[in-house]
Amino acid sequence: MASTAKDKEKSSLFFFSSSSISSFYREIKPSSLLPRIRFVVFVLLCYVLWLRLLFFSFPLDSSSPASYSAAAGHRHHQLSRSPETCDPDIAPFYIHTIHPRFNAALVRRCLSRLACCDVCPHVGHLGLGRPLLRLPDAADAADAVPGTAWYATHQSTAEMLFHARVQRHPCRTMVPEAAVLFYVPFYAGLHAAANFRQANHTRRDALAVDLATHLSSLPSFRRRAGRDHFLAVGRASWDFMRSPAGPDLGANRLLLLPEVANMTVLTVERHPWEGHNQFGIPYPSYFHPRTAADVAEWQAELRRLGRTHLFAFVGGVGSDSENADTRSSILNQCRMSDRCLAVECKPDRHKCDDPDLIMDVMRRADFCLQPPGESFTRRSTFDSVLAGCIPVFFSEHTAHTQYRWYLPSRLGDWSVMLEPSQRNQIEDELAQIPRAEVGRMREVVIGLIPRMTYAHPDANRSQLGFRDAVDVALVELTRRVRSIRNIETNDR
Repeated sequence: MASTAKDKEKSSLFFFSSSSISSFYREIKPSSLLPRIRFVVFVLLCYVLWLRLLFFSFPLDSSSPASYSAAAGHRHHQLSRSPETCDPDIAPFYIHTIHPRFNAALVRRCLSRLACCDVCPHVGHLGLGRPLLRLPDAADAADAVPGTAWYATHQSTAEMLFHARVQRHPCRTMVPEAAVLFYVPFYAGLHAAANFRQANHTRRDALAVDLATHLSSLPSFRRRAGRDHFLAVGRASWDFMRSPAGPDLGANRLLLLPEVANMTVLTVERHPWEGHNQFGIPYPSYFHPRTAADVAEWQAELRRLGRTHLFAFVGGVGSDSENADTRSSILNQCRMSDRCLAVECKPDRHKCDDPDLIMDVMRRADFCLQPPGESFTRRSTFDSVLAGCIPVFFSEHTAHTQYRWYLPSRLGDWSVMLEPSQRNQIEDELAQIPRAEVGRMREVVIGLIPRMTYAHPDANRSQLGFRDAVDVALVELTRRVRSIRNIETNDR
C-alpha cells in the first residue's frame, strides 16, 4: 500500500510538472521568442568575428607573446637559418632571466585589456603589430602577408623589438661568466603606460623597485655595480623620472633608483640635461626588413619617386602652449601654400594612425617638418627618414642631441634647422635650398634607413648584410663598457 501511495505521488508530481511546463510554453508565443533568438544569434556572430580579428592581429604561433616561456620571457620557433657569426665589434652579451611579470605578463595583460592603453592593440607579433597589406604600393594589396616587411608598428614597442632581435643574436652567450654586456629585458614602457593613472606612488613604483632589488642580489650585477648592465625602454625617459619637485604627470622613479643610476639606459628620448647614462635609440617605424634585398628594393623605389610637393607636415596642434603656437603656425602656412601637404592629427580622427596615408604624404614631399610636441622627439622623424623625406627641425633636442649613435657627424648633411626668425616663412626658406643640394641630402637620408630600422626578429644577420638599430646600439654599448673596464683597470 505504501508503495502504491508513493507511485501515485510521483505520478501526480510528474503530471503537475508536465502540465506546468506545457502551460508555460503555451503562454509564450513564437512571435515573442523570435527577437530573443535574433539577439542570441547576433551576439554569437559578433563573438566569432571578434575571435577572427583577434587571431589575425595576434596569431598564437611560437613567435607571439602568448607562447612566451615563463622562464625566459620569449620562445622562438626554430627556423632553418644560415650560419651566423658574431660581429667582432659586438661583445658577448648575456640576457638575464627575470620573472615573467617584468615582461611576458605585461604583454599578456595588454592583450587581455586592449582598451587599457594606446599601445596595447599593437603588441602582437613581438611588438611588430598588425601586418600591413598595402604598403609599399597599393598594387601589392593581393600579396600574401607571410614574409612581409611592413607592419603597423606602434611607437612605444622599441623595448619589445629590441628583446626579440637579441634573443637569437649570434653574439648572445648563455654563460654569464663569458659575457661583457648584460641585458635586463624589462618592458618598462608597457608597465608605465598601464599605470599613469595610479594615484598611489608606492604601487606605481613597486615593479621598478622589485626589479632593482632583484638585480642588486645578482653576483654579475654587484661585480661592477651594474655598469656593464643595460635596459631598453620604449618610452621617453621623462616617464621614468618622477621628481618630488615637479608636477605628477604619471611617471615612476625607475631611472632615479640608485641601482639603475650606473646602468646604461637605451630610450627613444633621453633627458637632455640629466640623462648622463641615457642614450637615444630610434622610435620604431613601419619597415622591418628580413634581408638586404628588402632594403635595397625600398631604397630604389624612393630614388625613382617624383616628389610633387616642397614640404609636408603630419601632426596636430597639441596641448603644450609654447609648441602649440609653432604647430598652429605650421598648419596655417601649410594650408595657404599649394606646395605643402598636411595631415592634421586630432583626437577624434584617426588619420595619423594610418601608415598608408602617412607614408604616401611623406613620399611626395622633399622636406618633412618636425616641430617638438609634448616632448622634444617625434616618431615622425623616423617615418620621414623611411620615406626619404628630409627632416626639418625646430629644436636641436628633437634629434641632434638625442641619436648621436645613429646620425652623421655633420648634421646639415641630412637635415635642416629653422631658427625662430625663419619659422614664419617656412616655404621661402626651404625653396632657397638649391635642387642639387636637396638631391644630395635626400640620398644621405635614404642611406640612413638600414641603421634606423629594427630588422624583423626572424632576420638572419648573414642575409641582412648591415647593422640595424639594435646592432648599432650593441656596438656602441660594447665601446662604452670596454671603456669603463679600461678606466677601472687603470684605477687599480
